[in-house]
Amino acid sequence: MAIIDFFKEREKRQYDTEIDYRERIRAHKLSVFLKTVTICGGLVVLLVIMNVLWKSKTFSDLSVQDSYQVSVVAGASARNLNGYLLISSKDGVSCVDDKGKAIWNQSYEMQSPIVATCGSTVAIGDYNGRVIYVANKEKILGTVKTNLPIRSIAVSDNGVVAAVLDDTDVIRIYVYDGNTDTSEPIVQAKATMNKSGYPISVSLSPNGKIMMVSYFYVDSGNMKSSVAFYNFGEVGSNETDNYVSGYDYVDTVIPYIRFMDSDSSFAVSNDRIAFFNGKEKPVNVASALTDSEILGIYNNENYVGLVFADTTGTALYRLDVYNSLGNLVGNIYFNMDYLDIVFNKDQVIIYDDNEIQILGVKGNVKYAGMLPENANLIIPTNSAFRYLVVGRESMDLIELN
Repeated sequence: MAIIDFFKEREKRQYDTEIDYRERIRAHKLSVFLKTVTICGGLVVLLVIMNVLWKSKTFSDLSVQDSYQVSVVAGASARNLNGYLLISSKDGVSCVDDKGKAIWNQSYEMQSPIVATCGSTVAIGDYNGRVIYVANKEKILGTVKTNLPIRSIAVSDNGVVAAVLDDTDVIRIYVYDGNTDTSEPIVQAKATMNKSGYPISVSLSPNGKIMMVSYFYVDSGNMKSSVAFYNFGEVGSNETDNYVSGYDYVDTVIPYIRFMDSDSSFAVSNDRIAFFNGKEKPVNVASALTDSEILGIYNNENYVGLVFADTTGTALYRLDVYNSLGNLVGNIYFNMDYLDIVFNKDQVIIYDDNEIQILGVKGNVKYAGMLPENANLIIPTNSAFRYLVVGRESMDLIELN
């Protein structure tokens, strides 16, 4: 019996040890979990505090941190290509990185160049020409040759190109893969005034999956416009001509349409702005009537801004800022005869060749002052308080202080 009791006692001690070991593991896991939650919670609180402090922070001065030699000759245009400098003219196009280094260049001869950008990608074609050059920040991707004269173009961030082409009695919309040298469209469509109307603007989603087209037509003597969406993916393949959704508007012209990201887009007419949302079949989520002539349209992936002449006497101009759902988030009043307006995350940058204002989307002023040299272009950087100022002969990196 003593031997049996001995083994029973040993088994009990082993069982108790196993229980104690499992409890220790459970307690350790719980301790690690609680520490992780505490750290993550602290980081979230810290980020919220930093975000609030940043949004309320103002700057009183700016300084030049570095300067790079560039040349923007007379007659050339300077554009922001996702942080790089794109310089285009009738003779060619080139790309310069954020340190002033030339990345690539493409020579050509064009009478009326049409430049379309999306993210890091650009397409350049000549109005009434038949060649489209496609490139991104890093390299030239391909050349598209059309068999009909070009009227307008659009490009996606992944190199898909849409071209509106003029045929004898119809307007054709061809879609190409601009990542190679090609003359064969991957999608073809045609439009006539009697059937769909005249396509006056076209835009592609950044992923190249959805095409947005604005048509103008006359129906029984009445002026009408429509916004149509075409899906080149699996969903669209089951629909006639890839058409997945569309909206009609009476007594208005819609010359301006844009994708904000692959889910959101908007259209601007002479009397309203309309917002659309959807990855497969975009739907109209909001519309707002405008009260006077629109002087300018600006956007990024989060916001759209419409500029009007101010009639209240508060300032010369009013900038109405909408989010991607069509909600009005702010009215910004300003007096500068601006050269351009740039949306950068939650910032609004208004500038002319000598002066700059940086505001939040609700109108809170973060900085207002003079630029170090005459500016043709302001390019935001990854830092919220550093910007590239492009002049005729140099590109300066400035920092807010």
